[in-house]
Parts: sequence; C-alpha cells; structure tokens
Amino acid sequence: MELFDVYSLYNIEPVSGKGNYVYTADGTEYLDLYGGHAVISIGHCHPHYVEKVGEQLAKLGFYSNSVQNSLQKELAYRLGKASGYDDYNLFLCNSGAEANENAIKLASFQTGREKILAFGKAFHGRTSGAVAATDNPKIQAPFNRTEKVTFVPLGDIEAVRKALATKEYAAVIIEGIQGVSGIHVPDDEFIRELRQACTDTGTMLILDEIQSGYGRSGRFFAHQYTGIKPDIITCAKGIANGFPMGAVLISPMLEAKKGMLGTTFGGNRLACAAALAVLDVIEGEHLVDNAAKVGEYLIDELKKIPALKEVRGRGLMIGMEIEGSASDLRKHLLFDRHIFTGGAGEHTVRLLPALTLTKEQADKAVAALKEIL
Repeated sequence: MELFDVYSLYNIEPVSGKGNYVYTADGTEYLDLYGGHAVISIGHCHPHYVEKVGEQLAKLGFYSNSVQNSLQKELAYRLGKASGYDDYNLFLCNSGAEANENAIKLASFQTGREKILAFGKAFHGRTSGAVAATDNPKIQAPFNRTEKVTFVPLGDIEAVRKALATKEYAAVIIEGIQGVSGIHVPDDEFIRELRQACTDTGTMLILDEIQSGYGRSGRFFAHQYTGIKPDIITCAKGIANGFPMGAVLISPMLEAKKGMLGTTFGGNRLACAAALAVLDVIEGEHLVDNAAKVGEYLIDELKKIPALKEVRGRGLMIGMEIEGSASDLRKHLLFDRHIFTGGAGEHTVRLLPALTLTKEQADKAVAALKEIL
C-alpha cells in the first residue's frame, strides 16, 4: 500500500525541533516561520509541554466522554480566564473543521433556520458543512455544494444587511483574519456593524478564530480588537501545539441539550493535558504580548522592503504579497536560506511562526528576504 498522493511535498523531512527551529536527520537547521499551518504556538518541543503530555500519558491516555473528565473542566476554566470569555461554555472536538461544523449546527438548532452567510475567499475547513461555507469550488465535491450557503464580499455591510433582513439565516460565519486567502484583515468597524446586523435579525455570529486565535494576532482572539462579542467562537491550530484538538466557545444564551453534539476523541485526556500546558506557557512567558510586539516590529521591517508589493496582517499572522511567484520565493527561502514559510495563492507568502519568535529571528528573516528579492 502507498499513500494517497494528494500533497505537493518538498523534499525535506524535519525529524526534530526546538523552539523556532526544526532539524533534518543530518542536523541541518531551519528557521520555522510557518509553524505547520499556525499550529505550533509555543515552539517545538517546549520542555514544559513535553513534561505535561508525558506525565498524562503515563497515567491515562484516553477514556470516552461517558465519564467525568476533570481536565476538561480545568481547561474550560483556564481558557475562559485567558480569553476573557469565562461566562461562555466549551465544547471540545478534534479539529478546526469539526469545530466549525458544530458551530453551524448549534446556530441552526438555536434559530431553527437553515441558511448560512459567509464571505468571499473564506476558508472554514474541508468537512461537509465547513467546506460548503468555504469559497473555493476546487475543494468542494458536488455533494458539498448547497444553496443553503450564500457568499457576499468581505466588508460589504449593505450586502450583509440585505441578506439578513430575510431572517432566513441561522448564522454569519467570518474569520477573525482570513488566512488561506492571503491574510486579509476585516475592517474593525465592519465587524462592529456585522455584530449589530446579526443582533437586529436574531442571527448568530460565528467567529472562526482557528488560525487567527490563541494569541497569534497580538490579542487572544483577533476579533477582540473590535470590542464585540460573538455568539460562537471556534478555535483549533495553536490550542494544543500540534496535538489534534478543536474547541467551540458558546454564549450562555445558547441552550445545551443532551445528545445534540458528540465526539469520540474530542477533549481526551492527552489533548487536554497538551492544551493546559500551552496555556501555562502562553501565560507564563507572556506570549500574546510578544506576538503583538515582535509582530508589529516584523511588519514594520517588511514594509521597508521595496520589492514587497503589500504586507498585511496583525501580530504574527502576516501575508507578504509580491509581483512574481510566491512559490518560487518560498523555495528560495527554504533551500537557499533554510527558512520555512507558507503560501496563499499565486502571489502571497504567509508567515505564521510560533508566538515565541524573537526580534533576532525576525531580523534573520528580513535579511534573507532582502538578499533574495
């Protein structure tokens, strides 16, 4: 048997990591400015993280959600305090796509409505409902295409109001910062007006913070720059620093009923131990503040490079748009300068490093870009 050949792979295999670096078997060092799709939030193999996950594995790795799990309760309390949403409820799952699936289902249960409003260039995942709300026909199978999802341009509040006035929509789903499309930050005032439009029409507002959450933007959640509160927040990626986990933060106004949601692996003991260790490090090392400060510094330095057409983002969620091929630039960075980056379309390179990135490492990246460009 061979692997199903769906990935375009670089001919490099990292076998170990430490902090913001990964290493191949021959010891070659690479600066990781991508964190495996924004997953590595506290750096590779952080000693505290390794210790806590190992301790839990030695005790009990898994049991089903049919019994009490005090780690889930501890995580709900800690995440509420860290994020400022201590009055919300928490549902744990396995991935960002699953978090969005459950968020959409919750909104439909709550409102009794069938339709979802999403935005142009959105990406919410690859499972059935999440991919239906993703504006990319290339990854939608015929089964996934549905009239129950409407797309409007990001930032067009009049289009939003016109759609929601029909009171057919269970929810509006929006990314805190659009990631896959190339790091597009919604205007703060647009988010505030969107919140009001949802409130006026009894529509749930879902903030997809899967890539932009967990401190990456320089706030715990990117939407917190606007001062609004969504009805539902989804997160994953950096929540457990590489251990598969997703979460749904749910307003207390939404009613829970036994059996309405469920998961086999979601919120298992290993995942919770990993997520708790991540919060320990984020809080103990002030990584949200670091993401804000180093991110602002890196964005300012990148904007000084004339060959970059545009630099977008907040904190350590950064998109660099160039005139030429982003793929070629990424290859030069990877093979010539030993720096991992991500892509977003033909002309945009994404930077999504761990929140532990230092100014010295940021300078290394800027110097490499200047040399190549």
